[in-house]
Amino acid sequence: MATQRTRQPIERNIAMELVRVTEAAAMSAVRHMGMGDKELVDQAAVDAMRYSLGFVSMDGIVVIGEGEKDEAPMLFNGERIGNGEPPEVDIAVDPIDGTTLLSKGLPGSVAVVALSARGTMNVPGNVFYMDKIAVGPDSVGAIDINASVADNLANVAKAKGKKVENLTVVVLDRPRHKEIMDDIRAAGARIKLITDGDIIGGIQAALPGQGVDLLMGIGGSPEAVLTAAAIRCIGGEILCKAWPRDDDERKQALADGVDLDKIYDTRELVGGEDVFFSATGASTGDFLKGVTFVDGGAETQSLVMRSRSGTVRWIDSIHDFSRLDKIRFKD
Repeated sequence: MATQRTRQPIERNIAMELVRVTEAAAMSAVRHMGMGDKELVDQAAVDAMRYSLGFVSMDGIVVIGEGEKDEAPMLFNGERIGNGEPPEVDIAVDPIDGTTLLSKGLPGSVAVVALSARGTMNVPGNVFYMDKIAVGPDSVGAIDINASVADNLANVAKAKGKKVENLTVVVLDRPRHKEIMDDIRAAGARIKLITDGDIIGGIQAALPGQGVDLLMGIGGSPEAVLTAAAIRCIGGEILCKAWPRDDDERKQALADGVDLDKIYDTRELVGGEDVFFSATGASTGDFLKGVTFVDGGAETQSLVMRSRSGTVRWIDSIHDFSRLDKIRFKD
């Protein structure tokens, strides 16, 4: 008879260590802000993130990355991270969510890392996009990814005690979302368009006081897992379905055994009871301040969360480069 693996609780608040990772990635990437080179931005963020993760006491495996081993600089799926000591964990990374934004000097880019117990992160293979809908704690159970836009808006409005016309929906500004946007407006709700990176959009939909009620639309599969990790910490709900971009991707997914009708809920994307999340602003957006360089250092702002306690921390940090360099390059 097969034995079921017992996951030990992660007693240490690793989120407070992950913030150093996202801070390092954001500060390194911002040095190339506005230079028009996405690869340079990614390279700097990945190098800093990989280096910083190496000092965290954990036996980590990257299960949600953005590249394969032969396509550096990305942190690749299956890469071992940490010093090899317990706990055993899954790691999801987006060294810079919004590389195009940062390379053009535009606002809203962030460095993101999430972590959970080994074997708890899940995303359909070979399908790079997912249809998503996400809400906050007051609307759990009110959404259905197979329902119409109008029905979802009506149900969320009822759960929130609002009128539909007082709802605001975050949507990525993409041609593929024309029908969704038409349906949202026809129902009477407002739209907040974002140009890149729907992780922060999902967080804003789940976190109270952000002026956003839902996230709707199609975005990256890695971002779905990172958003789910954040929502596990905040409370709320995200539902996703695999969205093949074309017939070739659909055929490949079916050949790989991917169920294209399967609905992934929050806990299927990120399970377990120990989920940790950190995001640091790179270029200033309407959610996180970006990196500001000052004499001899920099200032950063981060969002750090833990599911077990439900604690949401906003961390403003001042970094002294002369002291950090002594630590970093110490023999």
